[in-house]
Amino acid sequence: MPETAPVDIQVESQYLPDQSEPTQQRFAFAYTITIQNTGDEAVRLLNRHWIITDGDNQVQEVQGEGVIGKQPLIPPGESFSYTSGAVIDTAVGTMEGSYEMISASGRPFIAPIGIFSLAQPSALH
Repeated sequence: MPETAPVDIQVESQYLPDQSEPTQQRFAFAYTITIQNTGDEAVRLLNRHWIITDGDNQVQEVQGEGVIGKQPLIPPGESFSYTSGAVIDTAVGTMEGSYEMISASGRPFIAPIGIFSLAQPSALH
């Protein structure tokens, strides 16, 4: 396994007020992930692993095949973006995780996804 994965992962998250019910401790967020292939061969995303932590330190762990029903193949120099969502019980939380990927030559690797925040705008001052 290489020291660093041949991908660059960018994340943007946003609060979804129309899908949230703060009075019922339901806070919905969307996150958009962009995976840029910085290596010199195609890579395929096989599995995802997320750790979602709310403001009360309640942790949800999510593992599964692919993302949004796909196992995208990303050619060198190209990127793949998708948007998904998470629902937590508090106005502020975090997500982090990793993708299990494989290169075109058959070398498996883990691409870490750094921690990012989920926050209802009015919750942060």
